[in-house]
Amino acid sequence: MNQDTSLKKKITLETIYANKANGIKMPRTALYDYPMAVLAEEAGIEIINVGDSLATVMLGENSTIKATLDIMIEHAKAVRRGAPHCYIMGDMPYMTYQTSVEEAVKNASRYLIEADMDCVKMEGGLELVPVIEACVKASIPVIGHTGLTPQSAIVQGGYKTQGRSAEAAVSLIKIVDALEKAGCIAIVLEAVPEEVAKIIYERSSVPILGTGCGPYSDSPMINWYDMLGFYERTPKFAKHYADLRHVILESVSCFADEVKSGLYPTSDQSYHMKQGEEERLLQILAQEQ
Repeated sequence: MNQDTSLKKKITLETIYANKANGIKMPRTALYDYPMAVLAEEAGIEIINVGDSLATVMLGENSTIKATLDIMIEHAKAVRRGAPHCYIMGDMPYMTYQTSVEEAVKNASRYLIEADMDCVKMEGGLELVPVIEACVKASIPVIGHTGLTPQSAIVQGGYKTQGRSAEAAVSLIKIVDALEKAGCIAIVLEAVPEEVAKIIYERSSVPILGTGCGPYSDSPMINWYDMLGFYERTPKFAKHYADLRHVILESVSCFADEVKSGLYPTSDQSYHMKQGEEERLLQILAQEQ
């Protein structure tokens, strides 16, 4: 059911923490453009991740590392315009925060200022601690992202579940603790076994934003295009709530067939002159000849 956005209040970090305290889950998705952001807010999405996954989902690249800061900012601007009340987190692209603390602060602040993001999100482990601490000192809100981190998929052995062994789980738990202590306002946990996610969720005082970690999350997420069935192949944790791929193919095929057969456009899809003006036009042309 569509909601009257004029009656909505802006979702803030205070909202997220209050909902966590009261056990209220918040629907979250990842999307990258204005029209989809408009629909998401109207439908009740409260948190949007402008993910660097736009490189693979929207641009057809083979890796998220192909998303540049300029590309991310332009897409984030569009999403903000479409969803002014949502809490929007912008992914920091590959190599915009890994080279130096100074560069990270500079790029993160640019993201916040130019795209009007509520926070930035950074992928990684213990190496992120000094970067997060520096951003916090500069009043830049940061969400950490650990577990499966797509920017590091190559060194992680591909897009695989993280923390499946006891040793790996201990390492993951320590990373989350460190990110929280460094000042992260929340932590995205991606592709982590439910058993490990439960321990992390129960230990953490900051919101845990889950992507493929079972029910132990303050804000579960499915990518917008997975949720709506744009692609046939989807991650294990994603659920199709629609089959728009089929709807789009059927609709566009019908349009193509009608164009070829001459059924489109008809007079009903055409503009017309005011009554009597066609006759006047023909008279004028005849006089000129």
